[in-house]
Amino acid sequence: MMAMNRYRLKALSAKNNPQAKRVEKLLKNIDYLIGGILLGNNFVNILAASITTILALKLWGEGSVIIASLALTLVILIFAETTPKTFAAKNPEKIALPASATIELLIKIFRPVIWSISYISQTILKPFGLKHSSKDNLNSEELRMAVVDSKSIVSKNYQKMLLNIIDLEKVKVDDIMVPHNELVSVDINNEVELFDQLKRIQHTRLLIFEGSENNIIGTIHMRDVVNLYAKDEITIKAIKGLIRDPYFIPEGTSLSMQLEHFKNQKRRLGLVVDEYGEVKGMAVLEDILEEIVGQFTSNQGETIEEINQQEDGSYLVDPRISIRELNKALKIKLPYGNATTLNGLILENLQSFPQHNLSLKIEPIIIEIVQVSKQGIKLVRINKIY
Repeated sequence: MMAMNRYRLKALSAKNNPQAKRVEKLLKNIDYLIGGILLGNNFVNILAASITTILALKLWGEGSVIIASLALTLVILIFAETTPKTFAAKNPEKIALPASATIELLIKIFRPVIWSISYISQTILKPFGLKHSSKDNLNSEELRMAVVDSKSIVSKNYQKMLLNIIDLEKVKVDDIMVPHNELVSVDINNEVELFDQLKRIQHTRLLIFEGSENNIIGTIHMRDVVNLYAKDEITIKAIKGLIRDPYFIPEGTSLSMQLEHFKNQKRRLGLVVDEYGEVKGMAVLEDILEEIVGQFTSNQGETIEEINQQEDGSYLVDPRISIRELNKALKIKLPYGNATTLNGLILENLQSFPQHNLSLKIEPIIIEIVQVSKQGIKLVRINKIY
C-alpha cells in the first residue's frame, strides 16, 4: 500500500478501476489503514506464538519452549515478513489492488477497536507536534527531481522543456527584457524621422513616444502601416490612428505570471517599468516561449554572436548578455541579484567605470575588459577557473 505510485494510482482511478479507487480511499485515512493492517498482523503472530507454546509444552515439555520460539521466529521472519513484504514492495500494484477488499472488510468489522488504537496513538504523538502531511504535495525541487528521474519515459528534449517550465517561476521579466537603450522608438511629432524609421525598421512593431523617450504613448504594427501604403493613404493622421495603447509590466514579475497575463490581455509585448514608472525595457512573448523551448528564431539585427569561443579556450563575450544566459552557455554559476547582465555585474563589483585591459576575478571566472567606449563596456574576454 505504502510503496504504490500515487500518481499511477490516480491514473487508474480516473479509468474507473474499482480496486484502485478502493486503495485510494484507504490511503486517504492512513491511521485506520495502518491500524487495521497491524491489528491483523500482530493478532496472527501472537496467536501463532500461543499455539506453538501450547503444542511444545504438550509434546516435548517445558524445555522445548525456547527451541519452539526460535523456530517460530525464523518461520515468521522468512514466510510471513521478509519474503512476502519484499515481494509486495517490489510489486505493490499486484498485491495492494486485490488485497484492498480484504483490508477494507477487516477495517469495517474491527472499526471500534481500530478507532481506539488510532485515538490513543494520536494522543501519545500530540506532544511531539506531529501533524498529518500529504505525500502528494510536491514542491518545485521535488517536481524537478521527478522530471529528471523520468529519463526512461520522457525524451531529452521534452525533459528539458519541462524543467524550463518549472523554472519559469524563478525567472523575472527583468532577466529576459530588451533594455531600454536598445529599443527602437521614434517621436510622433518628428515626421521626418518617423517616416524614415518606417522605411528601414526590421521589427514588426515600432514604439512611439511623445517629447521624451520615457513618455511612450503606444506601438504601431508594421502590418497596419503596409496596409496604408497599399491603399496610398499614408499620412501622419492615419499613422496616429494606428497607435495602440501601451501595456506596462511591473519589474520583478515572474515569467509564469507574465505568460498568463499575456494570454488574458491578448498581448504579445509589454513595457517593463520600475516602481517610479520609468521604462526599463520591453518583454516579448516570443522571448518567454524561447525560455521553454529554446531559441527558434534569429534576430535580424544581430551582427555578432554574444559568445565566441577562442582557440586558447577563452571566450569573447558581449557584456550585454544576461547572467542567466552566460551561466547556461558556459555551465557556470555566476551570482546575480541586483545585476542581471554581465555588464551590470562588472560595474557592481568594481564600483567605478572600468578601463581598457583591466581584469577582475569573479568566481568561477576571470574577466578581462577588451573594449570600452564612453557609453560603457563593449567587449570582454572570459577565462574559466578550473
